[in-house]
Amino acid sequence: MEEGLGKVDRDFLRRVLVRNLGASNKDVIVGPGMGLDNAIISIGHGRVMVVTADPVSIIPSVGMEDSAWLTVHEIASDLLTSGVKPQFAVLDYNLPPSLEMDEFERYVKALGKECAALGVAIVGGHTGKYPGADFSVVGGGMMMGIAGSSEYVTPGMVRTGDDIVMTKGSAIEATAVLSRAFPQKVEKELGKRVARAARGYFRLCSTVEDATVAASVGLRSAVTSMHDATEGGVYGALYELAQSSRRTLKVDRERMLLSDVSERVCGMFGLDPMLTISEGTLIITCRPQASPEVVRRLSVKGIAAAVVGRAGQRARARLLVSSRGATGEYVPPKHDPYWAAYAHGLENGWK
Repeated sequence: MEEGLGKVDRDFLRRVLVRNLGASNKDVIVGPGMGLDNAIISIGHGRVMVVTADPVSIIPSVGMEDSAWLTVHEIASDLLTSGVKPQFAVLDYNLPPSLEMDEFERYVKALGKECAALGVAIVGGHTGKYPGADFSVVGGGMMMGIAGSSEYVTPGMVRTGDDIVMTKGSAIEATAVLSRAFPQKVEKELGKRVARAARGYFRLCSTVEDATVAASVGLRSAVTSMHDATEGGVYGALYELAQSSRRTLKVDRERMLLSDVSERVCGMFGLDPMLTISEGTLIITCRPQASPEVVRRLSVKGIAAAVVGRAGQRARARLLVSSRGATGEYVPPKHDPYWAAYAHGLENGWK
């Protein structure tokens, strides 16, 4: 089994990536960093361009149409954590030689349809087949949106005393993808009802609506930041938010949203649901007087939400987790254990 799968570890990010960023430019308002989903670039005349990038995926066990949906929503979810809607996309496909072009055509048509539904124009990219390319990551994509210079949020805008709101639940993407990648194994271990429910989590793997609803309460005046829980899970997202905001965040594990389905799927794969990939979960910081309205509007849209903690002073950047009266500082693992669990299933021939 390969080690170090998924995102590079935080030490490499700090030591190598953020120290080798090419030329400096005065128009870069927010550049790369831990927990920063988006770059913010001044384009003059009181406007900014928000830019994000993410892998492009084709997951054979998920299918072409759903893989396309997931690709669009994973990139769009990142951009919308700024409160700005995506408008443009650039997509790069480095396809496996084994992929049939009629299958890829189905993927492209589904992706174009979903981009159109979100108001995103695909304005460029690259497509080709290359030796060494393989599923499920088959390239990379960028999305961009333009807004006024006061019409976005970043993690640096978190304020002392902000409530921390969490949406939907923990380990959403791990639940969805593992149950689809190994449907027979999950059904055998957990039963038909749980397996069917877990597969249904796939369409929860987006925070596009969550972020849109939260932003409607008011950016900066009410909602001060948003961050989606991808690799590293809910605790990973909270830890990244603590680092990027340079604040101590404190959360209560007993208040965290976690379904029985996700808990059982994660238990089967030996995963802590708080630590594994959870695209579909949005972390929102907002002023205490605004959090009831944020939770209410999300609930009206059928999106579960709860206040799970509070932001502290801007001093030491750390995540504190309380559970049953005890409080400890969260120390993140180097890599999301999801990838090892997924690889273990493949190596053992699970279906």
